[in-house]
Amino acid sequence: MKFLTDEKLTIVGAAGMIGSNMAQTALMMKLTPNICLYDPFAPALEGVAEEMFHCGFDDVNITYTSDIKEAFSGAAYIVSSGGAARKAGMTREDLLKGNAEIAAQFGKDIRQYCPDVKHVVVVFNPADITGLITLLYSGLKPTQVSTLAALDSTRLRSELCKYLKLPTSKIENCRTYGGHGEQMAVFASTTKIEGEPLTQWIESGKIPGADWVDIKLRVVQGGKNIIDLRGRSSFQSPSYLSIEMIAAAMGGAPFLWPAGVYVSDGKFNHIMMAMETVINKEGVHYKMPEGTEQEATDLEKSYEHLCKLRDEVIEMGVIPATDKWNTLNPHIK
Repeated sequence: MKFLTDEKLTIVGAAGMIGSNMAQTALMMKLTPNICLYDPFAPALEGVAEEMFHCGFDDVNITYTSDIKEAFSGAAYIVSSGGAARKAGMTREDLLKGNAEIAAQFGKDIRQYCPDVKHVVVVFNPADITGLITLLYSGLKPTQVSTLAALDSTRLRSELCKYLKLPTSKIENCRTYGGHGEQMAVFASTTKIEGEPLTQWIESGKIPGADWVDIKLRVVQGGKNIIDLRGRSSFQSPSYLSIEMIAAAMGGAPFLWPAGVYVSDGKFNHIMMAMETVINKEGVHYKMPEGTEQEATDLEKSYEHLCKLRDEVIEMGVIPATDKWNTLNPHIK
């Protein structure tokens, strides 16, 4: 049986719904035969491992442990959903303090037990901030850490497909940038519908302006809608997309949806945010999004919101002030 790699993949938070779905997805996609499941909640973790064994996957070595050293030692790739989940009535930002502390320890554990890890994907919210904290404490290069922001762009395509009653193949290059939260910047100018720019559909009235406002709202509140419908936060879509991201880092097909990436380029500085990215075997790389004047303004507002969250974490003492980051991680400018 052919696998993408034989290197070790560790899934953090594997006892949870996102983590357990990531494990099954990685096995079904044949990323690697060497998968380690980690979670401090040992009984549920063992239950997930038993489920994986019962699937009957051939030629795989599935291990599980609640010992962080065992889980991380020798890991070439890590995907983490190991934070508190969002509940009804909560925003991603409500999770800030507790998950920021978890991210700091996560980064320290990477530095201590697997400093040679090749790529890390951070899923737990608020992912822009937890990914940033992980990067700082891990000592990794910015190209080696990415966060799940693609879910917002896939939600934009989904909403347009439902509204227009078109297959996904007819709607291209849907993009949201900035924060993975309700302050995200939803771009219309990048999207094409049946080869025609979405902006022309809006300007011509094919999609009335009021309807476009409603579509954007549903995208922004896509996670809240899942909670309202299912009584719990999303787990299937973030599981799949995060495994697609790590597959790209392993050398599979490049991941072309926008991902969260560390940015410090003069306009946007000392932040993790969704940009126009590509993830491949060389890591995550970005370029500045191009859009309308209003979209640029929306992106700046999203950046400002992320900076406020970052500064809150600095005030909490979880991370140092930005001018000290280079001493914590020499790869950070």
